[in-house]
Amino acid sequence: MTFRFPSSGQFVKWAPFPHPELDFSAEAERMSWARRWLTVPEVLEVGTDADSQWLRTRALPGRSAVHPFWRARPRTAARGIGSGLRRLHDRLPADECPFSWSVESRVHRAAAERRQELLDTAPPIDRLVVCHADACTPNTLLDERGEPVGHVDLGRLGVADRWADLAIATYSLAWNFPGDWEDELLDAYGIARDEERIAYYRRLWDAT
Repeated sequence: MTFRFPSSGQFVKWAPFPHPELDFSAEAERMSWARRWLTVPEVLEVGTDADSQWLRTRALPGRSAVHPFWRARPRTAARGIGSGLRRLHDRLPADECPFSWSVESRVHRAAAERRQELLDTAPPIDRLVVCHADACTPNTLLDERGEPVGHVDLGRLGVADRWADLAIATYSLAWNFPGDWEDELLDAYGIARDEERIAYYRRLWDAT
């Protein structure tokens, strides 16, 4: 659960502890690393007790790309997400990143009978970048003009092929907006569609 405290400009994320998928200390570590180059939430506190974990951060300006304001303007939102993802990939230094989101680091989450197939069918790397690793529509914040102003939910940030992010950023548009806006996102990012890599990284996402 995520709680917003408007008077103090803060958010608190809460989850059970331990949790099979969520590790707020890992997310805090990734945000603190990324803040040197990119606009992401400032970590104010992270902690655990016997059955809970929490992460307190300072709010960023802008609206989530799934805010009703942007649901009514899907083309602008898709382009903002695409340009924001390009900025993230260009600014974060992959050669200095201590975190991985590679195929090899992810396949253990798949069913045992799928793991070797996912390893064997991985396409060649196009470009290694620091991926957001959850580049779904809600996790880009946009200003009033639709320009990207920040990113949230960075708990799995790590180095991978840029198509690991692009496949999911485009995939998620249909979950949030009517119509097909995938090519708008890719155009704003500045890349031609790659059907093989999109199909593979969506398959990996669904499996893991």
